[in-house]
Amino acid sequence: MRLQKYLAHAGVASRRTSEELILNGRVKVNGEVVTELGYKVDPLKDKVYFDDKKLKLVIEYTYVMINKPIGIVSTAKDEKNRKTVVDLVPNDERIYPIGRLDIDTTGLLILTNDGELANKLMHPRKEIDKVYIATVEGTPSKSGLDKLRNGITIDGYKLSKSEIKILKSYESDSIVRVTIHEGRNRQVKKMFERIGNPVKKLKRISFGPIELANLEIGAYRYLTNEEIKELKSL
Repeated sequence: MRLQKYLAHAGVASRRTSEELILNGRVKVNGEVVTELGYKVDPLKDKVYFDDKKLKLVIEYTYVMINKPIGIVSTAKDEKNRKTVVDLVPNDERIYPIGRLDIDTTGLLILTNDGELANKLMHPRKEIDKVYIATVEGTPSKSGLDKLRNGITIDGYKLSKSEIKILKSYESDSIVRVTIHEGRNRQVKKMFERIGNPVKKLKRISFGPIELANLEIGAYRYLTNEEIKELKSL
């Protein structure tokens, strides 16, 4: 969050007046005077002072959903300087993705600065429904699908039962709707690799009550109050 926005949200002054206060050397961050406009602070970590009085900020949480394109990394920062999901959202707040999608997976991802909710939704015990549309090689056999539906063991972990429906079958591949309840690394891909039908294309279309619907690839939108309530009730 930019420092002048922090001051405005803390009730010190308007954003324009806050800029003047910063330039006049009346604002400190972690004990040091800051006169740089646009200086970014972390509301959860940094201590901000105005005229040597510590400010208390009521944090405004942000909840955003995106349709992640291929080639975008599902982190807030990337050591290789690749474009991240955070770069898709022009927002001053420091937001983070709830869970991850592989770099070659597209679809729904939720970002927020509400750490408590993010941790709650990512906890394995929650078993939140996550729905994917997968294009897989060939046509999965009934016995193979039954194995996946009953829950197989991957990397030493017994997966929960899943819901799988073949939507269309072609000569070389099939389109499958998959509902899983965990969020383990490359889970859907590993499931179909196990039964001999590798995933060629993967897209997440829903996370709990939140649906991707017609949000365009690479686009974002803020969650509605109703959607936020539904997430918090999980």
